[in-house]
Amino acid sequence: MNAEESLSKAEALLARLEAARARLEATDDPDQAIEVLQELAELAREIESELQRARRATEADAADA
Repeated sequence: MNAEESLSKAEALLARLEAARARLEATDDPDQAIEVLQELAELAREIESELQRARRATEADAADA
């Protein structure tokens, strides 16, 4: 996967994160809030992984140039 693909995937994950954040703000149910918080944590980890992947791909491209 190249840097551009990783960044695109990170952007899609960020959109999912924003939607989950909106659901968190809209709920008064503590159990649902916990589920959404867990989802937010997982999405944040996935976003971080994609950003690291994009960084490595960019660094590899720069080294090859």
